[in-house]
Amino acid sequence: MKKLFAAMLCALLAALPFTACAESGDGKVIRLNEVTHSIFYAPLYAAEALGYFEEEGITIELTNGGGADNVMAAVLSGGADVGFCGPEAALYVLIGGSDDVPTVFGQLTKRDGSFLVSRVDEADTFDWATSLKGKEILAGRPGGVPAMTFEYVLNQNGLYDGSNVTMNYDVNFNYMTAAFESGIADYCTMFEPVASDYEAAGKGYVVASVGEESGEVPYTCFIAKESWLEKNDETADGFLRAVMRAIAYVKTESSAECAKLLAPYFDGTSEEALATSLDSYKAIDAWQEDMTMTEDAFGRLLDIIDNAGELERRAELAELADTERSAAVYAALGLNG
Repeated sequence: MKKLFAAMLCALLAALPFTACAESGDGKVIRLNEVTHSIFYAPLYAAEALGYFEEEGITIELTNGGGADNVMAAVLSGGADVGFCGPEAALYVLIGGSDDVPTVFGQLTKRDGSFLVSRVDEADTFDWATSLKGKEILAGRPGGVPAMTFEYVLNQNGLYDGSNVTMNYDVNFNYMTAAFESGIADYCTMFEPVASDYEAAGKGYVVASVGEESGEVPYTCFIAKESWLEKNDETADGFLRAVMRAIAYVKTESSAECAKLLAPYFDGTSEEALATSLDSYKAIDAWQEDMTMTEDAFGRLLDIIDNAGELERRAELAELADTERSAAVYAALGLNG
């Protein structure tokens, strides 16, 4: 955690000369920095494609941060109005003692979005506690939430790295699938649509959902400085309204129709692959309808980070998140019937 916090501060200092004058004026343009571009975040893109942001008078300027530390550095430096990443990035800033901790004001995903892929077809026989014993798994970088969540799942099933299972941390996240295809490890975690594409190509088999096994976790959230939220109160509410409406659309509309809508956002990925991916995420109930972080989910995130030895102290939900804003917006929309 200390290394991540230090890296974020270094990125912040490096970015300052370029972003000192980048604050948006009227708040109607939201500079949004996302941790990565994924169908896992389908409602975010659907909100734009369906015109929901436009109806709120909001224009989204989307950039890819390529990692939670980079996203948080952009928010802290003023290079982005809103960061979209795991709340642990803001948590590390909080625990690091900063007096300018960004606020989580909306949660999009409530589970780990990765799936476990095996070299052999064991969809009907796979068992977390027994199938992975003595095996090697590619699961991401050490200290990253995907790897920490996976380690948490293993530990909950009596499996421990270096004892009765091997976690391979040597391969960069972006190269894990290629490494697995080359013959490294027995299992690999993959996000959609990579997992479904890999299986469709006959290279491996999706055997389990990490998020389904781990339970609900505030996995990916919208985060902004309190000063920006105060200055752009109505815009922040409008942003949440647009995304909430899009969550409802994606959850209720057929995956085939959603895939047609989202295809322009995923050049090179077929509509069939997008639809399969959406089905996978619908099956595990991936999205937080009211975009409000719960105490139970936040507590599990702390447990996951603590289990990995990366948590210096447990924080309170109120220190990190504003749950009243999203709850009020959702109630006003009346989407819960």
